[in-house]
Amino acid sequence: MQFKHPEILWALFLLVIPILIHLFQLRRFTKTPFTNVAMLQKVVSESRKSNSLKKWLLLCTRLMLLSAIIIAFAQPFISSTAALQEKETVVYLDDSFSMQAKNNGISLLEKGVQDFIKNVGGDTEFSLFTNDKTFTNIRIEDIQNSLLSLPYSYKQLNLNEIGLKANSLFSKNTGAVKNLIVISDFQERLAAQNNALDSSMSVHFVPIQPRGIPNVSIDSIFMDDTVNDQTRLKVLLSGGNEDQPMPISLYDNEELIAKTAAKFTSNGNAEVEFTIPANQKLNGRLSIIDNVLGYDNRFYFNINSREKIKVLAISESESDYLNRLFRGEEFDFGKFPLNQLDYSNLDDKNVIILDNLTVIPSSLQTVLRSFSNNGGTLIVVPASNSDLSSYNSFLSSLSTIRLTEKVSSETQLTTISFNHPLYRNVFEQEVTNFQYPTIKEHFGVQTNLSTALAMDGGNPFLIGDDSLFVFTVPLKLENSNFINSPLIVPTFYNMAQSSLRLPQLYQTLGNPATMDVATEIGNDDILKVTKEGYEFIPLQQNFPARVRLTFDQNPIEDGIYSIARNDQILQNISFNYPRAESQLKYLDLGTLQNVNTLDSIPELFEYLKAESNIHAYWKWFVILALLLALIEVLIQKFVT
Repeated sequence: MQFKHPEILWALFLLVIPILIHLFQLRRFTKTPFTNVAMLQKVVSESRKSNSLKKWLLLCTRLMLLSAIIIAFAQPFISSTAALQEKETVVYLDDSFSMQAKNNGISLLEKGVQDFIKNVGGDTEFSLFTNDKTFTNIRIEDIQNSLLSLPYSYKQLNLNEIGLKANSLFSKNTGAVKNLIVISDFQERLAAQNNALDSSMSVHFVPIQPRGIPNVSIDSIFMDDTVNDQTRLKVLLSGGNEDQPMPISLYDNEELIAKTAAKFTSNGNAEVEFTIPANQKLNGRLSIIDNVLGYDNRFYFNINSREKIKVLAISESESDYLNRLFRGEEFDFGKFPLNQLDYSNLDDKNVIILDNLTVIPSSLQTVLRSFSNNGGTLIVVPASNSDLSSYNSFLSSLSTIRLTEKVSSETQLTTISFNHPLYRNVFEQEVTNFQYPTIKEHFGVQTNLSTALAMDGGNPFLIGDDSLFVFTVPLKLENSNFINSPLIVPTFYNMAQSSLRLPQLYQTLGNPATMDVATEIGNDDILKVTKEGYEFIPLQQNFPARVRLTFDQNPIEDGIYSIARNDQILQNISFNYPRAESQLKYLDLGTLQNVNTLDSIPELFEYLKAESNIHAYWKWFVILALLLALIEVLIQKFVT
């Protein structure tokens, strides 16, 4: 038993006083001579025995009465150790898109919010965070309206991130009980490489999950071949039933332009094809009707008029491999020998290729440095008899590159850096059995630029980033058959594409995106991105005849956005929510350690209340004192 005011128990020592009074009565008896009558002596003796018994009964009763009163004032109680510790509560409320799923006509998020509001005490102070909002040291009345109107988020914290965020909201008090409450549907994507939560926290999981209804999602789209001025738009869907085709509609702005049905395979996937006019502007929206999750029932994309990438080759090579590579409609290609080059033609170009030049004149170096500083892309292919001092003077002014002596040793190109931006999305899987191009001569190189292609032994074949690419091998056919290799097409195509960030069909929210807009703006002008009254200014960098926009934190909603300058719309860009929430696959919580899993929010708060219960007994001691007082009265009255 424990006491709220244990210091009052010192008053029990006062019980010695009545004991002393009863044992040592201070009265003095006087002797009175009396007739020696035997019968009277017997009566006196019996009266003294009766008085002695009564005194002992009164002594015991009064001692117990005083003890009961003292103990009642000390307020005795019984509780667990945790009930006496300070409590801190942090709540994670999952507001991701998967919480749109419904049970009994109400979404999981609405159900969680309502149950939490009903069961958390009005005087309970706690901190609460969602995937992108945080409320610190508040009571339920402070955030009730905010919770009831909480929007869904495309973001999703994993278990490690939840633990780290909760730790930042708890105090540094090591003696406090730290309760972390996690209210979520616990999709598999919550799992991290290390799911261990801080052992200093008491972690309580409350899973809220829908019935096993499959969710149909529009996952992605891509453009296929163009035939007779018609382009095929392919749409990938997932989660459907093999026996239930799903109608899907294609809109241009608000106008319905096509409609078909998606037929799913046994694994729940489907591919739908639409035919649209090639090179025609389109603000597209794909739409299906599915009652499980709403966010993935629409998919936005747009087709803008494509600006041609302007490529200029300064070449002393007799080979026409560059003409063949850049003959498509995507490129505006020109090729000139060095002695016929007009430097004024370089200003508006996106890509300049130095191909098989013996020397790079100082005047050309100056122009090319200015071109590079203005965001242009340079591709350098050396000649077998290159003047290395000239090359190194130019390359070292752009980056840490220095070509060393020529190596005349036959080798092969053996390594593709699949993580390099040039090849990141080229291959479906890492290829190891391609036909290796051969090389007879190459230059050594000293650089800290990343290697895209490497030869046997690790010597770089192609190095560079998004604005400067340098081959260490002359690409004439007598030296290497690389120009006849299938690898040359994606290599040069992606190097050229990196010079002008053309808008993609769509972007995914949460993934950084970059695009170039062909326009010239003044120093004080800015480009704005708008959609139905929502407006923001992205990060932007000015180059001659174009502006590079970078999207990271904004926007936060899906849709088609307009890029405008002074209310003049220049281009459109589409954003979609990531589709990771669409799978509806859930964690097996039984595999997690040091976690208390409860079936519902009311059960959680009953559990926490039971852990904090304190059983007080002071009232019983007051009742006992009253009973003892009554017993004393009865002893006084009936015991003679």
